[in-house]
Amino acid sequence: MREWCCAVALLLGLSGSVVAADTLVFLVPNPLGVWLMMFGITFLVAEAVLPNYGVIGLGGILMFVIGAIILSNADIPAPLLIGLSLVSALLLIALLIHALKTRPRQTVSGDAGLVGSVTAVTALQAGSACYGWVHLQGERWQVRSATPLQPGQQVRVVARKGTLLEVAAADAAPQGE
Repeated sequence: MREWCCAVALLLGLSGSVVAADTLVFLVPNPLGVWLMMFGITFLVAEAVLPNYGVIGLGGILMFVIGAIILSNADIPAPLLIGLSLVSALLLIALLIHALKTRPRQTVSGDAGLVGSVTAVTALQAGSACYGWVHLQGERWQVRSATPLQPGQQVRVVARKGTLLEVAAADAAPQGE
């Protein structure tokens, strides 16, 4: 759906700038400039719908600007160039917003979300001070530590083996450092 909105906005922008120019240019003095601008706009639209991080969009902007410079030497109406530039700027803003939304975020679930988490020991297993229970990510987990645990003690998850979490005291340095 978003792709269609971008295409409709592009067509409206192009048609509006052509109408504002008062004249249609039937004979283009330099077709290279027009082709570069059209490919530039196509690349900007492709950037909006493809999962990449600006490579195609940067090429599209460069082609659009070079095409506009080539055409600025010709007798192309200024409103046409301004309209195309505005459409390009709007597409660039949409691309930047899209790129910021797709930035990698910290994992909050699964093994990657568990390892490194800090939580408090809720209870100890009867008969062993190295085994206990914690409440983490909305679930109750059994934990094992190399050192004795105490209820209420803050521990950091260092590994997961099935349903058993291996923990260390939270004030201790994480393993591997």
